[in-house]
Amino acid sequence: MDAFLAEASSLAWGMPLLILLMGGGLFLMLYCRLIPFRMMGHSIRILQGKYQDPNAAGQITPFQAMASALASTIGMGNISGVAVGIAMGGPGVLFWMWVSAFVGMATKFFTCTLSIMYRGKNELGAVEGGPMYMVTQGLGKKWKPLSILFAFAGLFGTLPLFQANQLTQIITDVVLKPSGVVGEDTFVSNLIMGMAMALLVSIILFGGLKRIAAVASKLVPFMVVLYTGSVLYIIFSNISAVPGMFSLIFEDAFTGNAMMGGAVMQVIIMGARRASFSNEAGIGTAAMMHGESQNNEPVREGLVAMWEPFIDTIVVCTMTGLAILVTGVWETNSGNGVSMTAAAFGEAMPQVGKYLLVVCVFIFAFTSLFSYCYYGSKCFTYLFGFKYRRLYDYFYILTIIIGAIVTITSVINLVDTAFAFMAVPTMTCALLLSPRVMAATKEYLARLKAGQIQRF
Repeated sequence: MDAFLAEASSLAWGMPLLILLMGGGLFLMLYCRLIPFRMMGHSIRILQGKYQDPNAAGQITPFQAMASALASTIGMGNISGVAVGIAMGGPGVLFWMWVSAFVGMATKFFTCTLSIMYRGKNELGAVEGGPMYMVTQGLGKKWKPLSILFAFAGLFGTLPLFQANQLTQIITDVVLKPSGVVGEDTFVSNLIMGMAMALLVSIILFGGLKRIAAVASKLVPFMVVLYTGSVLYIIFSNISAVPGMFSLIFEDAFTGNAMMGGAVMQVIIMGARRASFSNEAGIGTAAMMHGESQNNEPVREGLVAMWEPFIDTIVVCTMTGLAILVTGVWETNSGNGVSMTAAAFGEAMPQVGKYLLVVCVFIFAFTSLFSYCYYGSKCFTYLFGFKYRRLYDYFYILTIIIGAIVTITSVINLVDTAFAFMAVPTMTCALLLSPRVMAATKEYLARLKAGQIQRF
């Protein structure tokens, strides 16, 4: 199974997908004339609620939509995904993650604008958003196979396997093994932890989207402050090594010598894969969440969503990567993703570092689990209807237990393959409908300049 998934992931993440994601994102950034950077001030005022219409269609506020999307993106991809990328591709992976994130800001702007512009209705008559509706509403019914492809891939891409795997891994490494509770055979302990996680997630999960959004909007700010504070301490404790690490990142990005033996293209692909897993720009999951936002102004939603790759990858992933690099653990530790990050925390803060990371991982993993289940259930109901929706919830909870006991390589390759297939409909839709987004953007900016946009 490991070999099969590795081959599938390698084939899916070939040159065509790299061109679609990074080349497509670069085109969108230039096409919109750097809107994500020019409109940052206005987007902050939107997030502050100054343009929030309480009577607009949707279930959650734009801030809650961003917090819920960040709950899935600022998660294990930032703690473990970066470590996996450096372990497999070297320090240069970080540079290509930055490139992916910058063009991803434009991608998020376009896809999440479209998520409001082309919302559909489910079989119950409620407003729904996401790439499956963007495709059929924006491109027409003849494009429906792309909607089905996205929804089917989304069933697997949004499974909680990675989060469950890495949470059990760090608890085992930091708590259980040092205390002698478990030895080398961790199957039973992982199974028990998986069952405990499944129980906790089900309590929140069956409360619906509003409970998920409420929990996410409270936990996301706290987890970002706690994690970034800890990582900044590690970086400043080794501040003299930071300039050298930046030099190493830039050098390795174009040589690939550190881990890949000069295979630069593999470093680029690894950077794109890890950035996509981390910030999900171009994948389409965020469009599903933003499609539920209480917002009748599509462009406004895009201006909110564009912050996600910046916060997730440029800020949080960079800090994690620097913490791993400046402590030197990347050269001596090829552990299971989160194990490398834990080693960096332990190196810089011997007494409390690893335990702080356990708390961070716990929050990151659980907030991701809530959002991912919502994404997966939307894909499921699009394909099979609401009649069997609870079956998906039970399946999702079961896969938490499975994720706790399988290997990290299987998990990474399965999720990467699913994300690759999700990106095809999302980016195709964004590129083909980009003229309509730009027309709406020009109209919105003209009204804003004329003072016709109402504040609340």
